[in-house]
Amino acid sequence: MTTATSEKPQVSGLPPVSGAGRLRGLARWWPAALLLVLLTAPYSSLPLPGLLDGPLGSPGSLQLIALCLLFGALATGYDLLLGRTGLLSFGHALYFAAGTYATNTIMLEAGLPFAVSALLGVLFGVVLAALLGSVSLRMSGIGFSMVTLAFAQAGSILVERDPGGITGGEEGRAAPADRLPAALVGIEHTANLYWIALAYLVLTLAAVHWAVRSPTGRVWEGIRENERRVEVLGLRPYGFKLVAFVLAGTLAAVGGIVYLLLTGGATPQATTSDFTLSLLVMVVLGGSGTRWGPLVGGVLYTWADHRLGDLAGSDAVASLPAVLRVPLSQPLFLLGTLFVLVVYLLPGGVVRLPGRLRAARDRSRPAAAHS
Repeated sequence: MTTATSEKPQVSGLPPVSGAGRLRGLARWWPAALLLVLLTAPYSSLPLPGLLDGPLGSPGSLQLIALCLLFGALATGYDLLLGRTGLLSFGHALYFAAGTYATNTIMLEAGLPFAVSALLGVLFGVVLAALLGSVSLRMSGIGFSMVTLAFAQAGSILVERDPGGITGGEEGRAAPADRLPAALVGIEHTANLYWIALAYLVLTLAAVHWAVRSPTGRVWEGIRENERRVEVLGLRPYGFKLVAFVLAGTLAAVGGIVYLLLTGGATPQATTSDFTLSLLVMVVLGGSGTRWGPLVGGVLYTWADHRLGDLAGSDAVASLPAVLRVPLSQPLFLLGTLFVLVVYLLPGGVVRLPGRLRAARDRSRPAAAHS
């Protein structure tokens, strides 16, 4: 006599799928879900008080989000050097500025349309990265860092001295509206600029992911861990490091063109070594050498850089005693304090926090079982 049961038959050879397994499977799709949210953001009127000044789809909010996406992508490209290959460059701003200034100058001086000028601007950034990278990579360690810093300082001085009036000096030069596509000019077209910044982010993430997963990317990992061991294997690290340098410089040059569109001009602030230091902070803040860390760090840093200025000038801070009001009224003090706290409390970056929480939970389970 058989007994009926309510258990469902299992497929032969396949283990049962637990609820946690299903959740992990769904979690793999979060980048696609986030991309869908970002794509539809311009059509949303959702208010996000404290995070943004206006509704999600307002021009001001889209401008800030676009800048966050831009710098998240720049930090991701910069991490090809720092986190993937172990190269500490202090001159990455130079290639970003090359894309911005070359494109703008070609439009202003040669009168070429934006599309042609942008292609030439990227080409200029690639050539510049190849030339300066081939020189800088003859050095290693701190010597490499100092050479890249020297090149960046030379570029910054060149821009400020305004040779022939082509850079605009300390004031910079506005982009010619008549050379830009009409769909990219005016506050009413902020959504189009936002989508361009989003497309640049997707392009950078795809390029970095492909490069890291390629055979060259595996050599980069070996160089970061032990360059001498790579040489012993019969490979020449110089060529592989140059590929990383040029790819990172190319992505930075493309980012400079997107920045030109978002801000409407080329300014010398993009040429300073402080700009590269900001990228370094973004990478460390999010998590160097991780897939999403530089992106998260770039978004958080850029958002905080803009929003903490509003907090520093708010009535709440102005009403505090002088001992608190003076430091809290300085946005850089707030940003620096936030960075120190994150580095101290979250070593390895923000993106490693979920892993640390899971590890702490797993450690607590045996203790709870024995109690």
